Amino acid sequence: MSQKDSFATYFHSRTKYDPDTIANIKGAMQGPQPELFKSYRLGSEVDLKPYLHESKVSPEASSEDRGWARLSHFLINVYGLTAQLKTQFGQAFYLRSAPSAGGLYPTELYLVSRGNQLLPAGLYNYQVRTHSLLRFWDDHVWQALQESCFWHPALEQTQLAMVLSTVFYRSAWRYQDRAYRRICLDAGHVLGNLELASALVDYRPHLIGGFADSALNQMLYLDESAESTLAVVALADLLQVEQNLSHSTTTQPARSQTDFPKVADGELLPYMHQVTCIEAQGDFRWQVRSPSLADQSSPNTEAVPDDKYNFPFCLRVPTVTSPINWDDRLQGLERTILRRRSTRRFSGANLTLDELNTVLDFVYQPHHYVEQGLDGDPDYFDLSLIQTFVAVSGVDSLDAGCYYYAPYKQEFRQIRFKNFRQELEYLCLGQALGRDAGAVIFHTADLQQAIARHGDRAYRYLHLDAGHLGQRINIAAVRLDLGVSGIGGFFDDQVNDVLGIPEDEAVLYITTLGRPADSV
Repeated sequence: MSQKDSFATYFHSRTKYDPDTIANIKGAMQGPQPELFKSYRLGSEVDLKPYLHESKVSPEASSEDRGWARLSHFLINVYGLTAQLKTQFGQAFYLRSAPSAGGLYPTELYLVSRGNQLLPAGLYNYQVRTHSLLRFWDDHVWQALQESCFWHPALEQTQLAMVLSTVFYRSAWRYQDRAYRRICLDAGHVLGNLELASALVDYRPHLIGGFADSALNQMLYLDESAESTLAVVALADLLQVEQNLSHSTTTQPARSQTDFPKVADGELLPYMHQVTCIEAQGDFRWQVRSPSLADQSSPNTEAVPDDKYNFPFCLRVPTVTSPINWDDRLQGLERTILRRRSTRRFSGANLTLDELNTVLDFVYQPHHYVEQGLDGDPDYFDLSLIQTFVAVSGVDSLDAGCYYYAPYKQEFRQIRFKNFRQELEYLCLGQALGRDAGAVIFHTADLQQAIARHGDRAYRYLHLDAGHLGQRINIAAVRLDLGVSGIGGFFDDQVNDVLGIPEDEAVLYITTLGRPADSV
């Protein structure tokens, strides 16, 4: 690889899994197993568990109780504990509403309050284990937040913001340097839940990806050698008319570092994060953003953008279908989020074409769900950079093979005719999930194009967005009683070769979709 390449490109290449070297990497855990919950020695705690009771959201409840209930339901849907398992050693292991690679949960959630009737001004950590908020700093920090986010317009009218950070070692303990990919995917899962959970309680999340990392870390009193912020979300309260805001752009670029020293194994992850960071200097401006996906119901067909890949003479299969019904007041959505689980084993039985189409409709056609109360144009960092390919092994009425999914035209475009079951098991590092799935969804991106637009920070944006998309796949699949599991470990280059995916598309994430084994 040329030294003229950016460090993000170099990092991606260095952290690829290869059949010849995977044995030296797999399972090479070092040091003590990380603690999965953050604790503070000082602070005041607000217990949110009582506010999960239905009486707290009834019309007879006080406005204060209803306010706490909204916040309590929001947080448990975003990242709360939803199940407890026993390990083979008899220890308790807790599952959360958002999936995490290896169950390591590197993401931490913070609330920043400007000061309102519920939360006095200050900094709060969401204590996942106890479903409570710990106020560990009781001073006005909103202006510092605004300065760190280069005065993003969503922070002018809102009173509450959420910051997603990551604790590096939680994932690096198991996945070494490649953990940076998984860290961002995991945070993307949380962003996916956050977007959907907001609709349940009349919040509108405004995503902010461009901020001065070090300034924000210092504001939150984070140890930058061990943890760092990844994303900021301004939470607009839609019950207050002044907080019904325009949608602004979400990203700012970092520089692209092409002159870098030789970095040893074990040091790639912290160096990668460092080069994705934005310094406080610079003239950054925010703009009102255009809709991320053209409304397919518009009679003006010229307004619909073209999809990236338009293969000549390929088989084209329409994917238009009816939206998922999320029940009155989205009650079905909340039940689905709280019962979401990653499937461990598929039966190998076929999916229906409508099931696959319905999952993709929920992920890529959010405007179909406006009437049910969901956001028809949710925030991402840069969805235009991400492409979707689907390897079909067992879908009724759809030939086996690899397809490009064209979200604007809502159709599959076939690339290769073949049943890839055995190859998919191999590509997913020998996991039977790849072999037994009815369909395997691949999210990819042209790294060079992304870095040209966003600098090395593009690597963070891409994986956060891929995780966000992956979580929407999870939620749709569980609602349809399908099995679903994300896979972040795969043979990178071989995926492109086997499936016929263009060489310039770097694979970001894989999601397997099938019939759960216990459903047969």
